[in-house]
Amino acid sequence: MKRKTILLVEDNPDDVELTLRAFKINKIANEIIVAGDGIEALDYIYGTGKFKTREESRMPAVVLLDLKLPKKDGLEVLQQIRADERTKLLPVIILTSSKEEQDIIGSYSLGANSYIRKPVDFQKFVDAIRQWELYWLVINEPPPYQS
Repeated sequence: MKRKTILLVEDNPDDVELTLRAFKINKIANEIIVAGDGIEALDYIYGTGKFKTREESRMPAVVLLDLKLPKKDGLEVLQQIRADERTKLLPVIILTSSKEEQDIIGSYSLGANSYIRKPVDFQKFVDAIRQWELYWLVINEPPPYQS
């Protein structure tokens, strides 16, 4: 069985490292692609820019999307994903430290599948990732992709 790819869209190197550590502690062996800004995330998803040679079969199973990103913020990325027939069903989970009600409402209004606030405590974050992985990569049945 082929491993599912996770696209982590995060610009903070410390948060990237913590997330990757939490994945490792939870023995999540999926391929993780890290995009440092909104443009890079869209390039990966659509196989453009530095990812123009990406195999179509390596479309992410799920996108973990921060909101506060350079070049194109998370809500803009989400809006573009949802506007495209090829990706409108792609599972997108907002993973952010924002507690702003407008960010939560905006995320769901644009079609986010889930909104997870990053816990400050690392052990709580590890636990959150374990629960996330069980649901999104094991239990959840993702939609087929449009070509």
